[in-house]
Amino acid sequence: MNGMSWRVVDLTHPLTTAMPLWAGDPAIEIQPWASYDQEGYLINRLTIGEHSGTHWGTPNSFIPNARSADQFTAQELVVPAVVLDRRESTESNPDYCFSLADLEAWEARYGLVPSGSLVILFTGWQDRWNHSPSFFNRDAQGTCHFPGFGAEAVAFLIAERHIVGLGTDTHGVDPGSDPTYAASTAIYEADGLILECLAGLDQLPPTGAILVIGGLPVQGGSGSPARVLALLPAV
Repeated sequence: MNGMSWRVVDLTHPLTTAMPLWAGDPAIEIQPWASYDQEGYLINRLTIGEHSGTHWGTPNSFIPNARSADQFTAQELVVPAVVLDRRESTESNPDYCFSLADLEAWEARYGLVPSGSLVILFTGWQDRWNHSPSFFNRDAQGTCHFPGFGAEAVAFLIAERHIVGLGTDTHGVDPGSDPTYAASTAIYEADGLILECLAGLDQLPPTGAILVIGGLPVQGGSGSPARVLALLPAV
């Protein structure tokens, strides 16, 4: 890019049959299909839900007749990232909800969220990925307890900062205990996209990274597992 050197950070968890799955989603299967011994080459057959692993979601996930995965252009999948590191808040409060006041405090320190950004809530949940019970953190009644965006903050980011998407290292941009999915609904109604189950967020600065979202353009799909890369100017 204009002769500049870039460092690449992978924000993707590997796909495995043991990774955390949202309740009711399709089971992940990785089945041998062709082998070196029999066919002379190797192919596996995959069975996986669109919103499994590190993945992107598109507006038709919640909104009938909204845009699907195949309707997003390549240009829309290369976007600047804003990273809100809230690990100090989530460590003591798994139900932490990112508020408008939190956003105002963040902007006072780092500057206004740039227009056209995808805003990522870094909760620290990426470190729980290999332990599904703590990743979903369900109570005895089955309610999940993990952090997320508050609806008021998301509405402001959409209306006043003109963001194009939300991201997080949990399995949902809404707090796990929110049955209304208010944050998800708001960004989808604004024709934005969502990234979930991100990894490697500790390697990103608050601003300055460029995301390359390798989501599959599934016809009529509501997203797909994705290889998400971040580009950082080399120091």
